[in-house]
Amino acid sequence: MRRRHLRGVMAIERQVYPRPWSPNLFLSEMAESKNRCYLVARIDREVVGYGGMICYGEEAHVTNIAVDPLRQRQKIASRLLHDLVVEAVAMAAEAVSLEVRVTNWGAQRLYGRFGFRPVGVRKNYYQEIGEDALIMWLDGIRDPVYRRRLAELVDELPDGIRPGVVRSNLLASQVAVHERFGGVVPELASRAHVEALNPLLEQALDEAGLGFGDLDGVAVTVGPGLVGALLVGIAAAKSIALATRAPLIGVNHLEGHILANAIEHGPDLAPAVCLVVSGGHTMLVHMPEPHRYELLGQTLDDAAGEAFDKVARFLGLGFPGGPALDRLARQGDPDAIRFPRAMADSGDYDFSLSGLKTAVLRHVRAEREAGRDVDPADLAASFQEAIVDVQVAKTMSAARERGVERVLLGGGVVANTRLRDRMGKAGAEAGIEVWFPSMALCTDNGAMIALAGSWRLARGERTDLSVGADPALELA
Repeated sequence: MRRRHLRGVMAIERQVYPRPWSPNLFLSEMAESKNRCYLVARIDREVVGYGGMICYGEEAHVTNIAVDPLRQRQKIASRLLHDLVVEAVAMAAEAVSLEVRVTNWGAQRLYGRFGFRPVGVRKNYYQEIGEDALIMWLDGIRDPVYRRRLAELVDELPDGIRPGVVRSNLLASQVAVHERFGGVVPELASRAHVEALNPLLEQALDEAGLGFGDLDGVAVTVGPGLVGALLVGIAAAKSIALATRAPLIGVNHLEGHILANAIEHGPDLAPAVCLVVSGGHTMLVHMPEPHRYELLGQTLDDAAGEAFDKVARFLGLGFPGGPALDRLARQGDPDAIRFPRAMADSGDYDFSLSGLKTAVLRHVRAEREAGRDVDPADLAASFQEAIVDVQVAKTMSAARERGVERVLLGGGVVANTRLRDRMGKAGAEAGIEVWFPSMALCTDNGAMIALAGSWRLARGERTDLSVGADPALELA
C-alpha cells in the first residue's frame, strides 16, 4: 500500500465499515514498516481490496481485510490473506490472530480454509453495530506441513485477480423527488425514470468498457412494482433487445432480491428459507432448488418498509423513514415499551403490521395526554424490536420445519442493522447459516436483476417482446 492508493482504499473503507479509519491513520500505520504490513489488490490500477497486519514478537494480528462489495466472490480476500500469512512468516511470527463478526459466515469459512480456528468471543467488540467478535487463531505457520498447505492454497487462486462479474452497478436516487411528499408519488417516479434511464445506461456501458453490441442478453424487471416505472424500464429493454438482437429476459423483482445473495456468497443458495422484506413486501418463501419458490406466508396488511416509513413520518424523521428510524433506534432501549407482537403465536407464517403502527400512535397520544414526555429513541427501538422479534421467530421456525441449513434475507429493509444482528445471532444459536447482501445490494439495484436474468438466460429461458408490466406479479 502506498499513499497514491489511499483514495481507492478509503472508498472501500467507507462502504464496508460503519466507523471507517481516516487516511492519516492508514499513513501512520504504513510508516511503521518494521512491524506493519499493508497490502492492496488492484485490477487495471483500480484498488479492489486491501489488508493489514501488525506483528508483536511471535504473534501477528490481522487488522483488516476489505474488498470492494462489487468485487467480492473473486478470491481477492483469499489472495490478500495468503500474502499476509506469508509476510507474517517473513517477520518471524509463529502465529496469526484476527477478529471477525460472529454473523460473518463467509469470512469465517475463508479463515477456516487457511487453518484459523475459533478460540473465544469478545462481547460487543463492534460497538457501532452492537455485535460480538469471534476471535480466531492460526498457529504453526512456520511448520513445513503448513507451508505446503499454504502453497496448495495459492495454487487454487487465479494467477491474477480476474475482472468481476459485476462490471457496473449504478443508481439514480429519487429521494429528493419524493421527500417533500413523505412517500413515493407514482407519476413523479415514472417521469424520473424516463429522465435518468438513458444517461445511466450510457454511463454503465462506459464503466464496463462495453457497447450495446457486446451484450449477451437484456434483463429487466417486469413486476411486481409501480406500473408506470415498470413500463419505462420494459420499453427501454425491448428497444435494446430489438436493436441488438440480444435475448430479452423478464425478471421478477422479488427473485432479484433473493438472488442478490449470490453476488457475494456464491451460487449455491438452495435449499433455503428466504425472508423478503422491502417497502411493499414482507414474505417468507421456501426455495428447495434454484428458481423454484413456495410461498409460506406474507403480510396481511402493511409491509415492514411501509410500517417503518409511517412511524418515522409520525416521529418527524422524514423520508425514507427506515434508515432514519434505524439510526435513532440504536440510541434507545428496545425493552422500554412492550408493543404487541402481532401474529407471533398464529401458528402460521403470515405477518400483520397495521395494528402495531396503531399501537405506537395510541401510546404516544396516551403519554402526551397524561403529561409525560415520550423518548423518541426508546419509542423507535421498541417499535423496531416488535417487528424484528416476529420476523426472526417465524423465519427460524420455517427453517427448522423445512429442514434447511440456510436462511437468505433480501429487500431494502434487510439494511436494518437490528434485523441483521438478531437474525445472525438466532442463526448461530440454531446452527443455521444466515446470508444477506451488503448494504449496497439490499435496496433495489441493477446488479441483482442482471444476475437473475443471466441465470435464467443460462437455463435457456427467453421472454417474448410482447411481455407487459405486471404490478402484482407473484413469485411462487
